[in-house]
Amino acid sequence: MTPTLHLPHLSSSAEEKTRVSVVHRVGALVVAAVIAAFGVLGLANGLAYFSTDGSRVAGLSSNGLLSTISLVTAAVLVVAALRGSRIASTTMLVIGVLFIGSALVNLALLETDWNFLAFSVANVIFSICAGLVLLTLGAYGRVSGNLPDDSPYRGEQGADVIDEGPQQPETPEEAAAERAMREAELAVIEHRATEVQQARVAAMAKVRTRSARREVWMSYDQPTLR
Repeated sequence: MTPTLHLPHLSSSAEEKTRVSVVHRVGALVVAAVIAAFGVLGLANGLAYFSTDGSRVAGLSSNGLLSTISLVTAAVLVVAALRGSRIASTTMLVIGVLFIGSALVNLALLETDWNFLAFSVANVIFSICAGLVLLTLGAYGRVSGNLPDDSPYRGEQGADVIDEGPQQPETPEEAAAERAMREAELAVIEHRATEVQQARVAAMAKVRTRSARREVWMSYDQPTLR
């Protein structure tokens, strides 16, 4: 008999977390690719390592030191993306701040003997833009004053739902309950949930497994004895 593949439950809140994770990890990889390309082009051109004048690379000024730093930064972003969404997010926030800080510092050093990274005005503009992109990607789904209760960045109460083995619905009633659960969770995230939906989602948040969440939801449909 062919074994059945049981996929983990993906509620609307889980879908939100998945989307946030993709933005953080893919965003870090895309920015890393751009920075790495700049670094590789600089080293391939055999630029002087500590030249304060620099040479043109992809419309920017660079030297060997800046090319090396670019490759190291790209490597850090790649490692962070591979380690996980939270690490990628934090790394992008930190590097984003460093990019903007570097732009401001090097702006003051233009046309001086202290311009060790061979910055030009174009480099300053690029660093600010890259820093803002990194900050935006790193803060996506994480920095907000109105995060949903089940956000992975809201605290331990927002921990991911644990799937302990096959927990697929086995009856039409359970399947209908899961559809209603997804709709209610989405409604809560979009701030359009009814009081009943809010109460049920809050109750489900107290348990960790898929089957337990389903049982909590279905308990509200049980007839009340009088």
